[in-house]
Amino acid sequence: MSQTFPFRVAMTLLLALAAALGCRALHTPIPWMIGPLSATALASITGRPTRSFAPLRNLGQWIIGTSLGLYFTPQVSALVASRWWAILLAIAWALGLGWASGRWLERRHGAEIGGSDQARRATTWFAGAIGGASEMTLLAERHGGRTELVAAAHSLRLLIVTLTVPFALTAVGLHGLDPSLPGAREVSMPGLALLLLASGGGAWLMTRTGRANPWFMGALLAAMGLTMAGIELSAMPVWMSSTAQLLIGVSLGVRFSREFVHTAPRWLASVAMATLGLVAVCAGFAWVLSKATGLHWATLVLGTSPGGIAEMSITAKVLQLGVPVVTAFQVCRLVAVLVLVEPLFRRGWLR
Repeated sequence: MSQTFPFRVAMTLLLALAAALGCRALHTPIPWMIGPLSATALASITGRPTRSFAPLRNLGQWIIGTSLGLYFTPQVSALVASRWWAILLAIAWALGLGWASGRWLERRHGAEIGGSDQARRATTWFAGAIGGASEMTLLAERHGGRTELVAAAHSLRLLIVTLTVPFALTAVGLHGLDPSLPGAREVSMPGLALLLLASGGGAWLMTRTGRANPWFMGALLAAMGLTMAGIELSAMPVWMSSTAQLLIGVSLGVRFSREFVHTAPRWLASVAMATLGLVAVCAGFAWVLSKATGLHWATLVLGTSPGGIAEMSITAKVLQLGVPVVTAFQVCRLVAVLVLVEPLFRRGWLR
């Protein structure tokens, strides 16, 4: 760690705070995440020395995972469980979209990627997969794919979805329509300490066992378990949730760099086009699913969109659009993608 690293982290956080306050003054959706994400991404692309400190990113995921787990009351959990078949359909939909996206990228850029046929297929297959950005990059490397293209594809897709979907839902007035309330609604400092201790223990256990996204998933599952059992320790303070959104926004924004925009511009353009297409068809799929399930269309848009689990769940939380449903759909999809995408690639299915 260089001597200037702490200074750069501090300056990046100050920039993120200013952007969040600016977005809040402008009444943009999800100001505490979109503001820091936009500002740090722009600063990083223009060559500014932005930095993110990994423990702070983990802290943000820990807090967000804990706060989302508080929505899974026994009644809400029963509602989500009764829609298990819809979650399975959404998983199959996501795998199909990942395949279609990968095949499209292969047809457009197979010759440019170079290398062996397996290397080209690994690059496009894992770049097209919906979710698990870091895991998909590692899998691409394992199978000889170009990791920089895979990482760029996932980063750009996440940026586009995070910036477009909340604005689109807000613009058409789709917010506050399905206000699932957390079990505990009052902040109790002793209870909050116990809650964070329990969710932190879940995160630590997931880290020790090498699970994906441990600080988010471990905290979420621990808080879910307590809430589903009817144990209400404390609500999450608003300032903690806002701080966590800021930290996550920063961790996303610093992924971009000046070199990023010069990395295979045609590839990035194709990824952007594919992402917008995925958002559109997911909106259509969500409408069909809403008719079959009785769940609100906007909730299912967030549940099936090709964004990240934390980002879409935060959007649902801030816009009050069925947090447990969105979280359940996104969590189950992530698990399925992590478990199934590599075996499907190895066996050459869906070719």
